[in-house]
Amino acid sequence: MENAPVHHSVGCIAAPIHVYYDRLDPVTPARRATVVMLHGGAHSGAGYLATADGRPGWAHVFAAHGHRVVVPDWPGCGRSGFIPPEEIDGDIVCRGIGALLDKLEPPLVLLTHSMSGAFGWRLLETHGNRLAALVGVAPAPPGNIQPEPKIEAETETEITISTGTRRQRLRKVGPVRSEPPFVTDKLIGNSRFFPTERIATYAASLLAIQGRLLCQRQNIRGSQMRVQDTRRLAGKRILVLTGTEDLDHPRATDERIATWLTGCGAEADYLYLGDRGIVGNGHMLMLEQNSDDIAAIIIDWLARAVPAH
Repeated sequence: MENAPVHHSVGCIAAPIHVYYDRLDPVTPARRATVVMLHGGAHSGAGYLATADGRPGWAHVFAAHGHRVVVPDWPGCGRSGFIPPEEIDGDIVCRGIGALLDKLEPPLVLLTHSMSGAFGWRLLETHGNRLAALVGVAPAPPGNIQPEPKIEAETETEITISTGTRRQRLRKVGPVRSEPPFVTDKLIGNSRFFPTERIATYAASLLAIQGRLLCQRQNIRGSQMRVQDTRRLAGKRILVLTGTEDLDHPRATDERIATWLTGCGAEADYLYLGDRGIVGNGHMLMLEQNSDDIAAIIIDWLARAVPAH
């Protein structure tokens, strides 16, 4: 099935916000849900098209298993074009991706990763009538349950915060490049499956993140994206998935998201890869050497959560 033919095209929506996307269609449709893959911070949709070692990425794997796949770049990111940095925030990202969801034929599945996890929870609230399920891969939590950091110092352009024993200084506006410690500690961490010979090439491919988005991700002054009406999550099928070596996503952190979702009435499953005997994955699951194995787990879950129509 992995070698099934796939048709690859590109498209964009212009209003209300410009969003570029790749689209992969199975040549032989299987009447399965369309999967919209939303990248995390410092990345673009390209992270779903190819792995770090050059194999076909999750977009191709899911399409080979009968899913139409749509892979957008965030508004203001990558090929989605320019938005003034002072205007970019999570709300604009959600508005742009929401407009894309409105143009796609349901049933739809939204797959988020990392920073886009918080966007996913909001989109599940606002576009739940179009979303049959959501998969959160090491997702950011909603602002509803993310603690606010302590503000240690602040100027017009920078802010220093602390969360427990960790202290960070962030730019409040403008682009922030991915420094080597961010790549090695946050994105790769203790992964046993990220090809070490590809780290430099991978690091060079990373995009800047707007400071305003980073501040929202840290929930400074309660700015993280929130679900306003949690009743809209009731009955939604959700999978939260985490690797064992993701330093910023220990089991308890992501399991807490699934517990909160269940408390909101969602049908949420939490999957810690170690419970499946898969030990050693870091944060960038879709880029690592066993990415096909993880894709297979998600595809199997989708087959049960969103049957072919």
